Amino acid sequence: MRALQLHGDRDLRLADMESPAAPAAGEVQIAVSHVALNHIDVWGFRGMAFAKRQMPLVVGAEGSGRIIAVGEGVTALRPGDRVTMYGALTCGQCRHCQAGVDNLCEDVRGVYGFHIHGFARECLNMPARLAVKVPDGVTQEQAACAGIAFGTTQHMLFDNAKLQPGETILVHAGGSGIGTVAIKMAKAIGCTVIATVGDDEKGEKAKTLGADFVINYRKDRFEGEVRRWTKKNLGSIGVDVVFEHVGADTWNGSLLSMKKGGRLVTCGSTSGVSTTMNLMQLFQQQYRIFGSFGCRIENIAQSLDKMASGITPVIDTIFPVTALEEGIERLESRKVFGKLLVAF
Repeated sequence: MRALQLHGDRDLRLADMESPAAPAAGEVQIAVSHVALNHIDVWGFRGMAFAKRQMPLVVGAEGSGRIIAVGEGVTALRPGDRVTMYGALTCGQCRHCQAGVDNLCEDVRGVYGFHIHGFARECLNMPARLAVKVPDGVTQEQAACAGIAFGTTQHMLFDNAKLQPGETILVHAGGSGIGTVAIKMAKAIGCTVIATVGDDEKGEKAKTLGADFVINYRKDRFEGEVRRWTKKNLGSIGVDVVFEHVGADTWNGSLLSMKKGGRLVTCGSTSGVSTTMNLMQLFQQQYRIFGSFGCRIENIAQSLDKMASGITPVIDTIFPVTALEEGIERLESRKVFGKLLVAF
């Protein structure tokens, strides 16, 4: 079968590899249809795995497919079912996994496509508990965005930040995969959404998704614009929640953008992993800061249900598997609005 393999730093190849054997007890065999690209892929391609891994490594941390065989004891899924794959190989046995908090697994083997063989191959076996059935009305392309883009956003906004209807939220990088999802999820419950973008074209697109106010951060300091706009239009300065995933470049501006008692939830640091912050500001303003990594398996099911209800992902481009390099170049250039997919 064909697989996208990383052979070294930035050395990606479409190669042949041996097809998997029949699924073992508790496993399912999945024919992969689509893989979504994320910044975690770029980090992995650059060698930033932060753990030992064996090369060549099959890439791909987010995707969808169809069940073609099931192992002994698997009853919840059957051949023909469409599924989204959970992006980490968790143990399923520790107290966190048993409680459904899979992303706090105490014995996780790694992230698919980053530490262990990922989803960018024509067929794979994986534990049945890590495959989430796709409901009717959701396409394979949409389902490929549930594992990270939707699941991560669902976990950030509702498990951690506890976003409530009618609140005001600042969404950074509103044209990104998770940024577009955050705008749509927040608007769906009646929130006021402020979004930052890197150019005016993305700003207009963000408005079509429901953003009430858009800031081009290349032209204006977003924290000042947020404070001015909220005071003028909402009668109070700052937002209730900041959806942060940019990192060092936006961190302190994000703190200045919040109301007293505001909540900041972060899942990324694409602009840098280290920063300084004013601790007096933190405790005097009584900010609440949440770190958020990945999602629970249930968050993927919740995300698929939201897709079925009409909150669908924004898909920029679908590349054939032979054009992966073009997709990576687009992702790195940031000339993307929404998600990039690779089709097998």
